[in-house]
Amino acid sequence: MTGLLILAKPRDLGLVLPLVRAYHEFEEIDSTESERKSAVGRLLGDTSLGGIWLIHCEDTLCGYLALCRGFSIEFNGFDAFVDEFYLLPQFRGRGIGGQVLKEIKSKARELDINALHLEVARDNEHARRLYRAAGFEARDRYLLMSATLERK
Repeated sequence: MTGLLILAKPRDLGLVLPLVRAYHEFEEIDSTESERKSAVGRLLGDTSLGGIWLIHCEDTLCGYLALCRGFSIEFNGFDAFVDEFYLLPQFRGRGIGGQVLKEIKSKARELDINALHLEVARDNEHARRLYRAAGFEARDRYLLMSATLERK
């Protein structure tokens, strides 16, 4: 079975938000409906930031992948984070994730992106195997660190 990626448009906000809510619940990400709506709406409305691709399996919406664009001196140009990647539980373990990652790498190249990055939970061995098989490598020399900045 293969996944089919379709770039979401602002009109697809109502399709994306329930999937984002489900992903945030799965990952125990603390966010409100208002925060999700604002962030997703911004990403859908400004393609210079990246995009959200809807994943369709057998004509059924089965997940999404959000790609957020950046710039890297190290990677000599644009890079991007696979910020969120979610498949509904009933579609996992069928090879869809690997196909989606193959397709998003192709779409990233079309967007002049030189490198993709992602985060994965250290204890999620299934996802780590998937990402390794798709060509992602741990950069053990580095540790991703984050600082949330307060808005004034």
